Amino acid sequence: MRRIGVLDTTFARVDMGGFAVDELRRTGTGYKVERRTVPGIKDLPVAAKRLIEEDSCDIVIALGMPGKEPIDKVCAHEASTGLIQVQLLTNRHVIEVFVHEDEAKDARELAWLAERRAREHAVNAYDLVFRPERLVKSAGKGLRQGFEDVGPIR
Repeated sequence: MRRIGVLDTTFARVDMGGFAVDELRRTGTGYKVERRTVPGIKDLPVAAKRLIEEDSCDIVIALGMPGKEPIDKVCAHEASTGLIQVQLLTNRHVIEVFVHEDEAKDARELAWLAERRAREHAVNAYDLVFRPERLVKSAGKGLRQGFEDVGPIR
């Protein structure tokens, strides 16, 4: 059976992993979810690698909510670099789903954005494993996860 890893953090201000798991269950069947939670975003890379190597996940969704301070931007970059390394070392996709606190104008919009981005990327992860042709059909369409799509140039 295929496995989809859902990995989130306690640092996030909303349950992004819960949204992703819920959306996966709405999207399709034929897989098992392996969910893990780590303290912060810099803990995501090793946990993603373990989900792939020890739990045989075909793909991992790594969700996090970096803060708005300059140090948080640095930590997010480091975590992102680590997640890219995990992909290269394992030949498995790790879908990075970060929502930076300064992307939203207030807490309400931040919660909305985190839920929407988590759900939309959960569908992307499912599609990468089970329906890659759907992604091909969306190439060049200016799709965004979270805020509104920007659309194609032509």
